[in-house]
Amino acid sequence: QVQLVESGGGLVQAGGSLRLSCAASGRTFSTYAMGWFRQAPGKEREFVAAISWSGSSTYYADSVKGRFTISRDNAKNTVYLEMNSLKPEDTAVYYCAASQWNNGLERAIKYRYWGQGTQVTVSS
Repeated sequence: QVQLVESGGGLVQAGGSLRLSCAASGRTFSTYAMGWFRQAPGKEREFVAAISWSGSSTYYADSVKGRFTISRDNAKNTVYLEMNSLKPEDTAVYYCAASQWNNGLERAIKYRYWGQGTQVTVSS
């Protein structure tokens, strides 16, 4: 069982930055690949970024590539999402998730555990 708690969301102006954190419970965090997804009002949940259990591989949606960076600290049981050059279209609830898979990490169905989400609002 893994419990995930996101933090770091908030209101920011376009062009600004935010750093999201996702703290995980349990001793097996380092065995899970981790991902970030987001869901805007009236839209489906979409993949943002993912990172392998070791941190050696990262994956990004085209819409955030070059602006967002995913990282993890297995000693702290935490995964991060550094978001720069934010745009109004980045506004959404952001969720972190844990997966026991090593591939297909852009697919939500691959993730077994989900956090409650943190709101990110980017004003124009």
